[in-house]
Amino acid sequence: MLLTALLATMLAACNNGGQSGAAADAGGDIKAVQFVTTQDGQPLVIDQKMFDTPAAKEFLATGKNPYIGNEEAIKEGKKRFNLFSCVACHGGHGEGAVGPGLIGENFRYAKNATNKGMFETIWHGTNGGMGAKGFGLMAPDDGLKPDDVLKVIAFIRSHAKITGNE
Repeated sequence: MLLTALLATMLAACNNGGQSGAAADAGGDIKAVQFVTTQDGQPLVIDQKMFDTPAAKEFLATGKNPYIGNEEAIKEGKKRFNLFSCVACHGGHGEGAVGPGLIGENFRYAKNATNKGMFETIWHGTNGGMGAKGFGLMAPDDGLKPDDVLKVIAFIRSHAKITGNE
């Protein structure tokens, strides 16, 4: 009986009740999606403070991108898609060029059919040559913030048959 209680306590400490490390450490009750790297599926820890807009907070809680179909967000996403040279490898609309297409139906990484999966791929990069674009991963003071990544995804999905929120 004592062993069972000890094991249950240790298990709870290991998984933090499904919360990310930041929420659990703060004693908060924030439910957050659990991110994993595209490279090897290992946990991907992103400081929850980076999710500093209502849309980013909604995404963190649900994994759904609230910018899908939002014309203003799509315009902003297109600007970032061009600014970060995504267009050079993925084409002007994400259809693919030197790099893989991002609009489906056949994704290089199947997880990219979801907005959570595409977010993880853009944020942390791939084994196939795409470097991380997440803030602080390219350089300590550079990169896309979560809200920016969601807008880039909204731009990509505006050319796709799927929304990623299915």
